[in-house]
Amino acid sequence: MGSSHGDHDKHAGHSVEGFRQKFWLSLALTVPILLLSDMIQHLLGFHLDFPGRKWVLFALSSLLFAYGNQPFLVGAITELRHRAPGMMTLIALATTVAFVYSVAVTFGLPGMDFYWELATLIVVMLLGHWIEMKTISGASRALEMLVSLMPAEAHIVQDDGSVQDHPVQHLQPGNVVLIKANEKIPADGEVVEGESSVNESMLTGESQPVIKTIGAKVIAGAVNGNSTLKIRVTSAGQDSYLQKVVRMVQEAQSGKSKTQNLADRAAQWLTFVAIGAGVLTLGYWLWAGQTTAFALERMVTVMVIACPHALGLAIPLVVAISTALSAQHGLLIRNRTAFENARNVTAIIFDKTGTLTEGAFGVNRTASVSPEYKDTDVLQFAASLEQNSEHPIAQGIIRYAKEERVFLLEVIEFQSLTAQGIQGKINNKEVMVVSPNYLKSKGIALPKAAQSNAAETVVFVLVGSQLAGFIALSDRLRKTSAAAVAAFQKDGVKVIMATGDNKQVADSVQRELKLDEVFAEVLPHQKVEVVESLQAKGEFVVMTGDGVNDAPALAKADVGIAVGSGTDVAAETADIILVNSDPQDILRLIRFGKATYRKMLQNLFWATAYNLIAIPVAAGLFYPNLMISPAFGAVLMSVSTIVVALNAQLLKKDLV
Repeated sequence: MGSSHGDHDKHAGHSVEGFRQKFWLSLALTVPILLLSDMIQHLLGFHLDFPGRKWVLFALSSLLFAYGNQPFLVGAITELRHRAPGMMTLIALATTVAFVYSVAVTFGLPGMDFYWELATLIVVMLLGHWIEMKTISGASRALEMLVSLMPAEAHIVQDDGSVQDHPVQHLQPGNVVLIKANEKIPADGEVVEGESSVNESMLTGESQPVIKTIGAKVIAGAVNGNSTLKIRVTSAGQDSYLQKVVRMVQEAQSGKSKTQNLADRAAQWLTFVAIGAGVLTLGYWLWAGQTTAFALERMVTVMVIACPHALGLAIPLVVAISTALSAQHGLLIRNRTAFENARNVTAIIFDKTGTLTEGAFGVNRTASVSPEYKDTDVLQFAASLEQNSEHPIAQGIIRYAKEERVFLLEVIEFQSLTAQGIQGKINNKEVMVVSPNYLKSKGIALPKAAQSNAAETVVFVLVGSQLAGFIALSDRLRKTSAAAVAAFQKDGVKVIMATGDNKQVADSVQRELKLDEVFAEVLPHQKVEVVESLQAKGEFVVMTGDGVNDAPALAKADVGIAVGSGTDVAAETADIILVNSDPQDILRLIRFGKATYRKMLQNLFWATAYNLIAIPVAAGLFYPNLMISPAFGAVLMSVSTIVVALNAQLLKKDLV
């Protein structure tokens, strides 16, 4: 296309403020031009004349032509330099023809000037551009908000323990940074001291503050809660997660998809059609015996109507809005074409760990088997003892205890029992958390209720020599997995799992989620083979995984979706990245991709259908029964642009 909206900043005045100023000043010039024009006086039934009126009209119109028309003239020159005449060329041509003809009339050419049409044409065009630039600016505001999340300074902890403030740009991996209450986090890092809730909603879409303890990862731009944290910087500056998000959104908004290329080609062809139609219209009416003024008016109207402004806005605006909205909701689009193509999905492959499951041990059930203790007592004993352990099972029990608001007791004489469990003293009682093998070695019978399926790990709590109860854990299914799988299947999409876990675990997940097919104990290269076998059957395959172990399969799939929170989101092989690892986000993304594609096609229809219908009318095909003036043509063109802009804004209701 001759002048895409991504090029607008290259043209003078192409900004919200620039078009706003030009519109209001041009409107101020237009009012006296209208009052001094014979046609307007005749239409409104009043008479205003004085010596030199036509010269005042000429002077005001010349000023308006030079000032208000400047963005279109400069834009046309830029387009012609690139040998790609487009929308700016058409506007400049229409206004120039109108102005030159009116000046000729002023200096003696027989006919009636249409300075008033020139003025209204420029004002309406400026209004349309102002509205458009405001809309595009609004679509990019989410990106600006992301950039503004970064603080200017960081409190760097020195080797002697003192704290010095430095610009964020000076941060290096390995620096320890103090983050005070309610401050923004200046870099990606890992908590080394303190515990606090952190608001990551603008970055990940997670609405609730996340508790960060020692060892937890934090993201630059997130807002610390009411407690102080110290973090060790892992990524800073351009390598931070926030900056990668910004770059991905910018690349996605500037990148062109197949649909956008189609719009560009259509707009360029429409430009040539418009110029050709304008010349033919002028020639035909002159040949038919009409006056030069009439023929010129028809030609000017055709060129105003034909301006492919709405067409130029149709796709870029949808792109800007969809990528900004997606980023706000933790859906990062790196490949526009893949995002659009996701609507064609017929089979989706999930990795299990961290995608369909939470990727960490979680407590499924806690039970007492002794009348002396309640279920909560069993959990309290186990969590208190496990707080001294870094084992994944220990972390799962402690996390669950915090969720249940269980108070942890003091432990003394803590001891680890190799391959069997842990023990210590709580309230002067010997407490142990042990494996089933320990019970067997001591001749203690396993409670029937503790019989586990293959997907569970069970640990037992002994107080003294008495079995108090047990806790069953597993890599729990995400709460949203079942609903997401059911929704995909309802949409006619096959849901498949490919996991490195053993067959028993995989079969357990399949039974719970009612998956269409499962591949267990597969290595990374075998996941690629699964993708290829489905593609060979004609399936359009979406692959989801953590973006690291699944990288080959993500690259091979028709659309690769990496899932993972925090800095793990930087999977280079994926087309789309989901921050929250939620299977329902994948469903939402694909449905939003479909809605985006529909919106693009709708906008293409509105833009092109309008031109195809309006050009023959503007050329005078239905003369004398139906006529369109250049000014009315400008109004229609702007209405088309506004319809396209408003239609694109409706995307917001599709991402819920």
